[in-house]
This record gives sequence, structure tokens and C-alpha cells, in this order.
Amino acid sequence: MQNSVFSRQLVESIVDELKITDLAQATIGQVVLLASALEQRTGIPFIRMDQGVPGLSPNQVGIAAEKAALDTGIAAIYPAAEGVPELKRETSRFVKAFLNVDITPEACIPTTGSVAGSFGSFIVTSQCSPGKDTVLFIDPGFPIQKSQLKILGVKYRQFDIFNYRGAALRDKLESFLKEGNISAIIYSNPNNPAWICLEEEELQIIGELATQYDTIVLEDLAYFAMDFRRDLSRPFEPPFQATVARYTDNYMLMLSASKIFSYAGQRMAVVCISDKLFNRRYPALAERYNGAGLFGNTFTNAIMYMITSGASHSVQFGLAAMYKAACDGQIDFVADTMEYGRRAEKMKRLFCENGFHVVYDKDVEQPIGDGFFFTIGYPGMTSGELMRELLYYGISSITLNTTGSLQEGIRACTSRMTDELFDILEQRLKAFKTDHPL
Repeated sequence: MQNSVFSRQLVESIVDELKITDLAQATIGQVVLLASALEQRTGIPFIRMDQGVPGLSPNQVGIAAEKAALDTGIAAIYPAAEGVPELKRETSRFVKAFLNVDITPEACIPTTGSVAGSFGSFIVTSQCSPGKDTVLFIDPGFPIQKSQLKILGVKYRQFDIFNYRGAALRDKLESFLKEGNISAIIYSNPNNPAWICLEEEELQIIGELATQYDTIVLEDLAYFAMDFRRDLSRPFEPPFQATVARYTDNYMLMLSASKIFSYAGQRMAVVCISDKLFNRRYPALAERYNGAGLFGNTFTNAIMYMITSGASHSVQFGLAAMYKAACDGQIDFVADTMEYGRRAEKMKRLFCENGFHVVYDKDVEQPIGDGFFFTIGYPGMTSGELMRELLYYGISSITLNTTGSLQEGIRACTSRMTDELFDILEQRLKAFKTDHPL
């Protein structure tokens, strides 16, 4: 520890002040507070790999459209729960342009970010079929989603996909589904935190089993079209973003504006539901909400409206304009976000040159891509040990075990790595290696 940036005593004192009982299980928010406190206390900058905030400027098309919408006076009007027609229409077109999937505008429901979208999705999927009361996570995943289920009192199961890629996924997934209590399957693609991308064979397995066992798939597309190994930037032309929607009608897709348009501060997403599921009648929903029991209407008006009372009027117009510009070829959001891939390539190289290794390093047979996140391990260290030790060297992260992973390591986020920080990162990693010889 002779080359560390922060002393053990200082780090531990702030951990105590923040009442973090177990650093290995610390939430993203707690790690952010800890790193910020150390920076403020010492004036020494951290390499912030903790929170996945956008590291690019917000899309100007959205900002201009929001300003124009506000000038019409819509700030005085409550937004309808189902969303403004312009956004619903452009979302449907965007899904066709970049997923090659047909979803009617009616079934595209704006939410105040994908976090709100998943919260509402967990509610409706856990209530629509009696006996199906458990959500299945294909992990690693976004820790907040499990926290949402704890709030709701909904049960969940989970498994780490690390050893179940490709054809092996079928038996593992079916071992849970055949119990008959799985209401929904959730995963992100590309994956937060591992950046693995499910391949078509795997998505087909998920879709076929979802249909067979009448389970609803919640596909989190927060990092839409950010598998930079393929050119997914051309609207209405292959290749398209991979999706389970090609293999089942039992799906809800969560499309967030936060990362692809760097629009996180405006809290805007759209949940796109298959037309068949949107219009499906569930007697249990009819009984609970004293209505027709239609899935889409219940999700929109009985659940999401109770949570957020609609999504911000002006932001809906901003997102509609960005979707339209992307479909018309006027903006290239994929080219914009490729900066994250550039940062990831440099960061991974620096880590690996100093004794670290990428934990989730393959998509079945091909090497994993470079993007918003990656995972890092160090020989002989558990997730908690590595996360704690890196803090002493001014590098913040979250442990993989908080994401449902069974592997040892940490999640690294690339978004806040600016060019001037790479030399600092290299120096700190070299110091870490010196103090932790292999």
C-alpha cells in the first residue's frame, strides 16, 4: 500500500461516516457518495468507474424540440398517460428502422426513464397470471431492478449466464420455467455490467421458451445499438439490433433516451409492448382493477399513471424529434456513442498490461465488444477485496456480486473517462501492480 493515493485510515473513516456496513455489498449510490467525499476531503480526483452516467453532450435535436414545445404552452397541460401521438408514432417507426420489428404506436408507452418502466412492468407481469409470482433474472444485471422487487414484495430467482452461453442456455432456463411460477424473464442486451451481447440462438431460446411457458420477457435495451462490432447505424437496413421480439409475442421492450441520446437528466424512455400482448385480456387484471383486463391498458392507466402521472410533456416532444431525425438519417446516434467503445479499448488495455483480466471476455466464441461497461478481475482477489483495494488508489467501481454474478471482479464504466485521465489511470494501475505483485 506504500504507493496508494488514499490511506486506508481515511477511506475507512469515511466508510464509517457514511454508515456503509459492508463495502463489498455497497450500492452504486453509496460508492458515488464515498468517492465524492474522498475527492472533496482531499482535492484529489478519482477515476470514476462507478455510476453509469452519460459522458457525452446531450443531443441538440432533442433540446431544440423541447424548447419549441415549451413555447407552445404545454407546460400548463397534464400529459396523457398513453403519451403524445408524435412520440408514439416516431417510436413505432424507430423500432421498425433499427429493430425491424412492427409495433403499433398504440403499444408504445412513454415512461419517466426505464427505471419507472421496469417498476411498472414488474407490477403488471406479477399480477396478470395467478400462480406466476416470481421474476427470473438472467444475470449479471442492473442491481436497482432487484431493489424494485424488494419494494414490491415480488419474489425473484436468478442465475449467472457465464457458464450457460449458446445452446446450454435452454436447459438452464427451462429448469426454472418448468416450475410454473415464473411471471417474467428480465435481462439487458447489451448487458449491464458485463457487456455481453446475447446472440440470435440465445434470443431464440428465450423467445421459444417464453411462448411455451407463457412467460413475459422484459428486454432492457438501455444500450441500444451499442454492439459496435456490427454497423447498426443504418435505419431500415440490416443488420438490426438483436431482440427477442423476433421469436415471441410475449415481450416488453424498454428503450431509454439516457445513453443513446445522452438524455439522462430528462428521465425519458418508452416501453414497447407487442401488439398481441398489449391487447390480451387477463381475467386476474380485470378482477383486480375492475376493468376489461386488457394488458396494455392496465399497464398504462391503472399502473404507470399511478406511479408517475404521465411522462414530461416537453421531453416527449424532444424524444420524438430525436427518433425522427435518427430514422431520417439526419443524426447518427451510433457514431456518437462509439466514443465509449474507444474509451473501453484503451482502459481494458491498461488494466490488462498491469495484471488484471477481463472477466466476461467472450460472447460464446467471439471476443466481447468494447462499449459502455466491462468487467475486470485480479488474481487472488474477491470482488469485495478488489473493489476496496482500488479505492485506495483512487479508482471507484462496483462489485460484480451486487449484480448477481458468481464471478470475482468489478464493473468498470467508461463514460466518465476523459482523455486527460488516461495517464492518471495508467499511473495508478502501475502503483497497484507494484503493491500487489503476482
